[in-house]
Amino acid sequence: MKHLDPISHVMTTNVKTVQISQKMSEVLRILSENQIHHVPVVDGKNLAGMISATDIIRQSITVSNADEWSIEQVMKKSLVTIEIHDTVRKAAQLLSDGIFHSLPVINKDRHLVGIITSTDLIRYLAKWC
Repeated sequence: MKHLDPISHVMTTNVKTVQISQKMSEVLRILSENQIHHVPVVDGKNLAGMISATDIIRQSITVSNADEWSIEQVMKKSLVTIEIHDTVRKAAQLLSDGIFHSLPVINKDRHLVGIITSTDLIRYLAKWC
């Protein structure tokens, strides 16, 4: 019953992050160099938000120079998260409505410990089909 496996079996633990005080050019570099679509924003060890490539595209329509934006302006602050001991099924339920394509994985102290994306979940489930 793979749907009851803990999310820790699927999530990425070596997460690329940015600190809330960094420049947007760092976010762009991380997205580009790592071929990823989402970057969690942390304030110290605490999860503060998330920036996606889509968020950056929306912002670029009004402002051309990325370093004129602050990370705090662009990031999503109201996040849906998942806890490290939650199940693959819960992640699938949260991601299946298509509103977003990644979930920050947090521990009981709200510290970021990983990330799960729709792609991670599909790859995991494809092993069992």
